[in-house]
Amino acid sequence: MRRAIVLVISSVLSLAVATPAYAASTVDYVALGDSYSSGVGAPGQSGTCLRSNTSYAAQWAARNDPASFQFLACGGATTDDVRTSQVPAMRAGADLVSITIGGNDAGFAPTILTCLTSSDSACAAKVAEGRAYVANTLPAELDATYDAIRAKAPDARVVVLSYPLIFDTSSILCEMSVAKRRSLNEGARVLDEMIKQRAEAAGFVYSEVRDEFTGHGVCSSRPWLNGLTIIPPQNSYHPNGSGYTSGYLPAFSGAA
Repeated sequence: MRRAIVLVISSVLSLAVATPAYAASTVDYVALGDSYSSGVGAPGQSGTCLRSNTSYAAQWAARNDPASFQFLACGGATTDDVRTSQVPAMRAGADLVSITIGGNDAGFAPTILTCLTSSDSACAAKVAEGRAYVANTLPAELDATYDAIRAKAPDARVVVLSYPLIFDTSSILCEMSVAKRRSLNEGARVLDEMIKQRAEAAGFVYSEVRDEFTGHGVCSSRPWLNGLTIIPPQNSYHPNGSGYTSGYLPAFSGAA
């Protein structure tokens, strides 16, 4: 029953994406953030920032024809990168800003690597290390980043998107054990909760993508995220084309 409800909601959201609720031709849109905003994992990545036209940001701009579109999101970006490189590059007068950020600060890549190559207990310990960072250090980093965005675009609607839970935990056969998958998903949930808390404290709009990705994690029958990928390696554990089109794009469109 839950799956049927999710499918119905997804269909409704798809229709909403296809028919914009407003004319965006006067909107100046800026896409900030990390690999989940630049489009890593999808076809057509290019440049040092690995930006793709299949990213939710580029798709939204193509469908809504804003007055201007600055695609500043960059694979591997941290909160510090957003503050020192991306925000200064923003043109004045942005009306709409989107961002995913915080995952690299919390150690996304080294945590995944540890869980791939080590024991269940080592994976859990590495996730716990990241959770401690999220609880103790990340809040101030997010606050400073959100303050910088607001200072540069004081009148913009800023949409902060979450990260999905990467793994399906119901399947037996997978590249990671169930214990590792649960540890990583719980780490992602804790990260998302902190991002939500700080985004709302900043007066920004928080958009949760976990509902859109329900049933589409790595090792599910219809994954919207890449599993371990050898060529190109950066695609590992990032959304695929379906993840950006059917997951992130509706989540952003509904909040923009």
